[in-house]
Amino acid sequence: MEETEVPVLPEHVPPQFELEQSDEYSQFLLHSKSEILAVLRSLIQKGAMITVHFDQGRSFLLTTMLSLTSDNREFILDIGSNEEMNRRALLADKLILTTIIDKVKVQFSLKELSQTQNEGRAAFLGNVPETLLRLQRREYFRLSTPIVNPVKLNAIARRADKSAQNVELPLLDVSGGGVGLMATLDHAQLFERGETLSDCKMMLPEEGLLVVSLCVRNLFDVTTRNGSHYVRMGCEFVNLSGARLNMVQRYITRVERERKAKLSGLA
Repeated sequence: MEETEVPVLPEHVPPQFELEQSDEYSQFLLHSKSEILAVLRSLIQKGAMITVHFDQGRSFLLTTMLSLTSDNREFILDIGSNEEMNRRALLADKLILTTIIDKVKVQFSLKELSQTQNEGRAAFLGNVPETLLRLQRREYFRLSTPIVNPVKLNAIARRADKSAQNVELPLLDVSGGGVGLMATLDHAQLFERGETLSDCKMMLPEEGLLVVSLCVRNLFDVTTRNGSHYVRMGCEFVNLSGARLNMVQRYITRVERERKAKLSGLA
């Protein structure tokens, strides 16, 4: 597969994985082999881009899952184009694989990868995991916000010296429970999981200015197909009033209605 050269992540922004936060996310762990195999087959069928993290999360490479072995005990991954990263992945004693498929986050870990051949080409071989995290919350409908002219959130972050910094972050999605934000590596290091952000402001089109408090629930490392790298911040609304929740729900309903109208040719 073709891909850009894979960088080493800056040490000051180590990726955080829900998979390793078992107390908070245990309800999303799959233990049934049949369910785990179903998820892996879906990754294969849809050609999902998978990020393989290793070296304590400081290094990663991009790949896709090619197939399962005939006994369903192992799977085959494509190798990356960066030979040095491939070599280091084979030496790693812990790897975490992450991807998003149909807006559902999938994570699982491996103790090792080994070399194999697939249709005459070099490939990686890994054991089917005993557990797999499939993170899909159903409490709220989650709306992916527009890519063109995105909604932006303004928040006050604290630098290492405790001085304030105004940060503008584009929204990736929004629900009645919170927002997903896109942060650069530099911005991501200003936030910590569990931190509460007060007086965050975002202008919802046709609804007005929404002022909220947010709790940072997770910081998730994301790599796009072209090799771009950012951190997804998942934030939960804190003590959101009924009036403000209504603003959010009206915005979600209107944007989703407009999208459906365009798809049906009525707009």
